[in-house]
Amino acid sequence: MPKKPKTESFEDALNRLESISERLESGQMPLEEAIEQYEEGVKAYRHCSSLLKKIERKIEVLTKNADGNLEAQTAPDLDETT
Repeated sequence: MPKKPKTESFEDALNRLESISERLESGQMPLEEAIEQYEEGVKAYRHCSSLLKKIERKIEVLTKNADGNLEAQTAPDLDETT
């Protein structure tokens, strides 16, 4: 059975996005390289956005248990399958 590739963490993707942004803002690269970096930045942004949406949904799933205390319940669509 093939091993599932490890997903980049939010922090790593955000650091990558910040680094790309700094390089693009410097204006010190050829146009083709800038376009490649921009594409990588879009991928990193989408990954961060996706992870944040998953976390928001997890937070929204908080409910009270029988004792009246809040507890997290994982919704089926929030599993790490993407």
